[in-house]
Amino acid sequence: VQLQASGGGAVQTGGSLSLSCAASGRTFSGYTVAWFRQAPGKEREFVAAIRASGGTTHYADSVKGRFTIFRDGARKTVYLRMNSLNPEDTSVYYCAAGNVITSTLRDFDRYHSWGQGTLVTVSS
Repeated sequence: VQLQASGGGAVQTGGSLSLSCAASGRTFSGYTVAWFRQAPGKEREFVAAIRASGGTTHYADSVKGRFTIFRDGARKTVYLRMNSLNPEDTSVYYCAAGNVITSTLRDFDRYHSWGQGTLVTVSS
């Protein structure tokens, strides 16, 4: 599956943004879809994931309660709604898809398809 991420931009602290990850070539059916982010000089870190089976969601502690991952009914787009943004959320955000089990969904090397990344900048 090919992924196209979009929706990044610049906001002030406390603002909101929504990211989209669109699938082409096939739907997300059967895949876990996740968002990761990478700030300059830092390692790529897990943000959120939605499981193919049952649509259960998982979040990094740093975004829990502020970010929401969800998908459309056709399973061709996964969204990341980000509220109460702060400067520590500034990163390039990547979506990823793969046949990933729950115990490993926070590991970026488990995903075989990646979007191109979209930049989110939060100013104070």
